Amino acid sequence: METPEASMHVFDAAIALSKHDDNTYTGHTSAAYGNMVGPFGGVIGATLLNAVMCHPDRLGEPLSLTVHYAAPIADGSFSVHARAVRTNRSTQHWFIELIQAGEVAAFATAVTAIRRDTWSATDAAFPHVPPADSITPTPAIPAAAWTACYDMRFIDGGPGTPDTGGHPSQSRLWIRDQPSRPLDFLSLSAICDAFFPRIFVRRPKWVPIGTVTLTTYFHASATQLAAQGNSPLLGVARALHFGKGFFDQSAEVWNADGVLLAATHQVVYFKE
Repeated sequence: METPEASMHVFDAAIALSKHDDNTYTGHTSAAYGNMVGPFGGVIGATLLNAVMCHPDRLGEPLSLTVHYAAPIADGSFSVHARAVRTNRSTQHWFIELIQAGEVAAFATAVTAIRRDTWSATDAAFPHVPPADSITPTPAIPAAAWTACYDMRFIDGGPGTPDTGGHPSQSRLWIRDQPSRPLDFLSLSAICDAFFPRIFVRRPKWVPIGTVTLTTYFHASATQLAAQGNSPLLGVARALHFGKGFFDQSAEVWNADGVLLAATHQVVYFKE
């Protein structure tokens, strides 16, 4: 007989939390989302956000998520503590900690909000790119198990893709969960960290790296994400500056109709 865990999508199983009390949950790392060192940061961020989504006091939908990766996370169990530190009329501010072996390994702040219809505009430009079904999927990287959990189709800036003469650290790709899964805030938050470190695009040289902090801004509502279904998303990532052991990278995630769903920015440590 199939267990509930076995019938879950691999992503949902990876971010699953068991409730201890209203503010505390327990979870476990997933081998499917393993990285070269520890788990894939995107699934850790999604796990922290999941604690907010599960919380009985949550107000509204995710507006922003900032994750700080304070220490290496070992394979195994952990606990997550989430609490609302301030609730206003339309926004709510959260503090979330991932605790392993009695110490904080990662922590996050999040803002949820009640969205209202207002004037809107998008100044970022949706790029002219070939459709997803015209591009061959990129094979997974064996040393990073998590890459097998995504269907990635690189237009440029990917493993083995030619330089198109654009931004030297830019990547553009179509991406979605594999196996396919309807999009929601949790899977979108993980996809926002699925861009390879820009230093590997900028220079053909391997160096040790690690994300220090990652902020994601959600521009779409739950209704818009539900309408997306399991269609591929267009990701565009680039770096701004490298130096003194750190670099930053920015990314946008669009749907195929040119709607900006999320934007993200992170700071990454590297060692020469």
